[in-house]
Amino acid sequence: MTERIDRSEQRLRELGYKQELKRELTSFTNFSVSFSIVSILTGLTSLYGTALNSGGPAVIIWGWVFVSIMSMCVAASMAEICSSYPTSGGLYYWSSKLAGEHGPFYAWITGWWNLLGQFGCTAGIDFGLALLLSSVISLKTGWVYERWHVVLIYFAILIIHGLINTFLVKFIAAMNTASVWVHIGGVIIILVSILVKTENKASASFVFTHFINNTGWSSTVYVVLLGLLQSQFTMTGYDASAHMTEETMNADVAGPVGIMMAVGVSFVAGLGYLLALTFGIQNIDTVLNSPTGNPIVQIFLDSVGDTGALLLLIILLLAQFFCGSASVTANSRMIYAFSRDGAMPGSKYFHRIHPTLKSPVWGVWLSCFVSALLGLLYLIHATAFSAITSIATIGLYISYGLPTFCRITYSRKTFEDGPISLGRFSVPIGIISCVWIVIITVLFVLPGASPVSAENMNWTVVIVAAAAIFIFGNWYFNARHWFKGPVSNIDIEEQQEIPGDKMEIDEKVAAVGKNEIE
Repeated sequence: MTERIDRSEQRLRELGYKQELKRELTSFTNFSVSFSIVSILTGLTSLYGTALNSGGPAVIIWGWVFVSIMSMCVAASMAEICSSYPTSGGLYYWSSKLAGEHGPFYAWITGWWNLLGQFGCTAGIDFGLALLLSSVISLKTGWVYERWHVVLIYFAILIIHGLINTFLVKFIAAMNTASVWVHIGGVIIILVSILVKTENKASASFVFTHFINNTGWSSTVYVVLLGLLQSQFTMTGYDASAHMTEETMNADVAGPVGIMMAVGVSFVAGLGYLLALTFGIQNIDTVLNSPTGNPIVQIFLDSVGDTGALLLLIILLLAQFFCGSASVTANSRMIYAFSRDGAMPGSKYFHRIHPTLKSPVWGVWLSCFVSALLGLLYLIHATAFSAITSIATIGLYISYGLPTFCRITYSRKTFEDGPISLGRFSVPIGIISCVWIVIITVLFVLPGASPVSAENMNWTVVIVAAAAIFIFGNWYFNARHWFKGPVSNIDIEEQQEIPGDKMEIDEKVAAVGKNEIE
């Protein structure tokens, strides 16, 4: 090689890939992408009413603490693997390398579950924004909106985020940095505003111990578990730091640190936000049956009045807008990487980087299109929003758990640590992570209300079952005959110039053409 390349680009070449995306993100901007997608002002806001009815304040506060601990275990396991394999493919690439001879199978199912989860995540974020924006417009104008109005607003938001990720790529890093300060500054402003202006704040006993069950189920344990959806949906998306590693300097350190920091900082900021909201509840019945249709809007109105509520809601709208844009960014990078290895229909289009815009344009708009289709479920029934958030949680966490499972089983003795390592705690933490993921995967397909009817059924089980049939069926009848896992895009001449013994480029190069399903 004649030109000098940095350590991150060299490591990427050792893993079998050319540097195609622009590598200019710092450690902070890498973290900011994941932190923006976790977005405590999005997930905790969108599902606050759901959690109030499924456990109340006690489950909201203590559920957040418990879920954050579990999520940090998952994040730590992922971070260790990311440090060894810093590529945009992230999770499915890890599964391929860690599962030995079963690598292609694990890569396939990991990639597809991650893709489903990311589509659900983008849909959940932007749909939550559409719902909140509808409530804000209604608050100021008296507009009575219908479900189809919300869907149209949702489509408009997706289009805007698609345009940003197509034409304003150079501003994305700045937007993610701004998002961090909007989230942290927003939490501080909301916390101070509510605690100072609320005349009749809720008691500590109410905030930390009060239990509410409006689900119709008699089992307290089951209701508590249902209430965890708010926290667990929020604690998703931190895998974005892995998907952005090919654009990050010092990627084998910045990527894993970004994953863990996203969870840790989100926990602290989220706890402050939840405490502020819950101490701001002056009349629980008014909040639960708010004419605005949104409990948080009602809390703001009761605490700081009309003008103050509008200003606080603008902070939430900004945070959710940044979050949705970051989600499309991460989703498009996953589509790009998965298509680069020929694993998707139309791979020859979706793995292209636009030569001028420096963006995976096809991936951006595929993300927006599939997310738009998921939003149409809301026209069937209002409970569809909870189903979308469950899809995101289940899809993403299955894909988080599979490489961790491969790490503690197939590669338990052969895994080569990167700069970030859990050492002797790697296996115990990995086991905890996998057990927790199994629990939430089962939990979030179960019905949330009783008696169960066509009106209130959890549509998640239908979508997840259909996805499972597609993923495993397509593997058995089709992909197992040709999909060999991640495929190098480096020419043979270039391979010979790459030092190091980690390079694993073999006959897979010849399979690139077969791997593109058109």
